[in-house]
This record gives sequence, C-alpha cells and structure tokens, in this order.
Amino acid sequence: MVEPQYSLNRREFSKASAFAAVAASSAATSSLIGASKLEEGKSEEDKTTGYIDAHVHVWTPELQQYPLHESFKKEDMQPSSFTPEQLFAHCHPSKVERIVLIQMSFYRFDNSYMLDMMDKHQGVFSGVAVIDENDRPAREMLKLAKQGVRGFRIRPHDKTPDQWLAGDGMQAMWKAGAKHGLAMCHLIDAKHLGSVDKMCEQNPDTPVVIDHFARIGVDGKIREQDLAALCHLARHENVSVKISAYYALGKKQAPYTDLLPMIKRCIDAYGVERLMWASDGPFQVVDGHEYAPSFNLIKNADFLSAGDKDWLLRRTAERVFFS
Repeated sequence: MVEPQYSLNRREFSKASAFAAVAASSAATSSLIGASKLEEGKSEEDKTTGYIDAHVHVWTPELQQYPLHESFKKEDMQPSSFTPEQLFAHCHPSKVERIVLIQMSFYRFDNSYMLDMMDKHQGVFSGVAVIDENDRPAREMLKLAKQGVRGFRIRPHDKTPDQWLAGDGMQAMWKAGAKHGLAMCHLIDAKHLGSVDKMCEQNPDTPVVIDHFARIGVDGKIREQDLAALCHLARHENVSVKISAYYALGKKQAPYTDLLPMIKRCIDAYGVERLMWASDGPFQVVDGHEYAPSFNLIKNADFLSAGDKDWLLRRTAERVFFS
C-alpha cells in the first residue's frame, strides 16, 4: 500500500479526506509452517481457480483490543474501518477468493490484528508482516512464519538510497529470508532500485517482491529510466513485482489503460510467472475508485492468454505467498 507518511506518503498518493465508509516459504520450513487450508465448503475447482489479490490492508475500529501505535491517532484511520468482511464485499464479485494481507502502519510492529484475521479465516489469507530489523529479526521472522506469514515489508523511511539496506539487521533479514523462503517485500521508489539490485547480488537466494511497480508513475509521469531500472532487476530470478495500485499511478483514472504499456514492459522483462496483480485495498475502493476496474484491467486484457492471466491473477501470488 501507500500509507500516510509511513509509506509512499499516502497523502501524495491519494486524497484521503473523502474516503467513503467502505464498507511466503521454502521446503526447509514447509513442514514447520504447514500448507494453507481453504475454507470449508469450497470445491476442488474453487481451490485451484479462485483468484488472489496480492496486496490488501485491513484494520478495525476496535481500538481497545487492537490499539494503534503511539505515533498514530484515531483520526489517521481513513477509512475508519476496513475489515475482512468489508473487503469480501468488494473482492468476491470478481471471484477473488484469497488475499495477501499487508501489515498496516497504524499498528507498527504489532501484527496482532493481521494474524488474528488470518487465523479466523483459515486458508483465505497469507500475510506480510512488519518487524523491528534491530531486534533479533531472524528469530521474529521464523516465529511469524509459523503463523502463516510469508513475507516482510521493508522500506527506506528517511534513509538514503545507498544506506537503507546497509545495516546489520537488514542483512540478517535477507539471510533469514534466503534460509526459510520468506520474501523481502519492498515499498520503495525507483531511486531505491539500485540498492536492491546490489542486495540481490549479495543474496541471490532471497525471495524479493517489489510493490506497486516501485511506485513508478506516482507523480503522473512514467519515466523510461525508472522503468528500465525496474526491468533490470529481472536479471535476478528470485525477484517478483506487484503490478498494482492503479488508482495512484499514471493518470490515476479508470479504466487505467494508460498503465498497459508499463505492464507489457514488465511482462517482457519478468514473464508473467514473476508478476502478480494486486488491488492495494482499501485505497483502490475509495475516493471515486472501485475494485472491479483494477481487476478487469488484467482479466479483460486482449493481449494476454488465459494462461497469462492465470499467472498474473493467481499462480504467481500462490507460489510466493501460499506455498
């Protein structure tokens, strides 16, 4: 997602004032973590054909049970609520049955709400957690992996592009990611891609995910040099990219067809097997935007085969976050 100052500077991403009340693992840990179980009552066909949204945030107004981090207040929660039930109302009409939950910044390192929702809706959710890289991160990663987490969100915050991946804690996270098949999920801008490239060279076995095309086009301009840098990362076979957050990129208007050239460039570089569609809910369903146009940009693309669409809308996310 693109969160308030803590992410992409969400206030630059989309205007939050008018929000409506809308309504990852290797064989070494597979036995430890276990395979995800789908909801009871779903057919075998549903288990293999239901689509996956690879990036959604959820939160609850129940602040006593799930308090916000001290740096946030209730008014920062825009919309005030986006629970799994509210999410399902948007995604189920498009036959999206499974979702990768991304820890919301409101909760900082307390992943409790995300984990509880994963436990409540067995087999529906995978998770990407946020942890303190300076507090025994490898141990925390393995602990969360046992609870179904498959990736860990990392971001530069206020660090420079050449510094943000240099600390001992970050090095430990990347090594643990390689050992246990857990993805390093990057919320970054194009200027940070060079440092990710170097880190991939040092850690070729670490699964890496780039969120939202590295936010190329967030200012309305899709620059060739930025897109070339993103495509250059494809030389590392463990890097995947989320083709997501259409509401925030390019013209920022449905049907989002202005983003198709960027999607095609990514397909040329990565192949469909390393790209995954995601909505970035709830931000894709507020401020005049809707869920279906984001999904349909891929589902209805005439240059994609049925097999291509299956990778983009299900199989890549399944491999990275549900295996």
